[in-house]
Amino acid sequence: MRVSRQQAAQNRERIIDAAGALFRARGFGGIGVADIMRAADLTHGGFYGHFASKDDLVAQASKRAMARAAANWGKVVAAAPEQPYAALLEHYLSPRHRDDPGHGCAFAALGGDAARGGRVVREAFAKGLEPLIDILAESLARLPAKSATKSVPGPSKAARRRKALAAMAALVGALTLARAVEDEALSDEILEAARRELLAVAAR
Repeated sequence: MRVSRQQAAQNRERIIDAAGALFRARGFGGIGVADIMRAADLTHGGFYGHFASKDDLVAQASKRAMARAAANWGKVVAAAPEQPYAALLEHYLSPRHRDDPGHGCAFAALGGDAARGGRVVREAFAKGLEPLIDILAESLARLPAKSATKSVPGPSKAARRRKALAAMAALVGALTLARAVEDEALSDEILEAARRELLAVAAR
């Protein structure tokens, strides 16, 4: 039975969504094409009608996950206009995020896999990182000024980007470490320590 263009497009979306959750939960190498197609409720044979390779799907699923993360971060910032940076830290370094890797940050769940992946995968991660860095940098720009004196300049755009990159690296590292340990109390301690230190460093 021939599939319409509309149905084919819908099937592709289902595959990308299923793959994104499975990859984040089990890693790129921990899930096969057959598992992905089964999760999407489609036949294994239809995969190559949508994607050139598994790496192609990995890149597409990663792009989707990171675009959704950026949109979600935008909502977090919009909901906390007075303290957007603190709200982002609270959102990211939370037990809920830690405990749901299948619907969480692709960088924390798959950064190591991406580093060993092909060029198309690493390019997707590089592009997906930029919107998150921009959101972090903008939230840093809205931190309360250290001094009420108008003559004291705020941090430059380059300085905000540098702090945003460092913050992103710390966020991903803290979440990865919190997920890696079996002791829940220690895991919670890691998340709380990272939140406190990132706030303190940003205020300097």
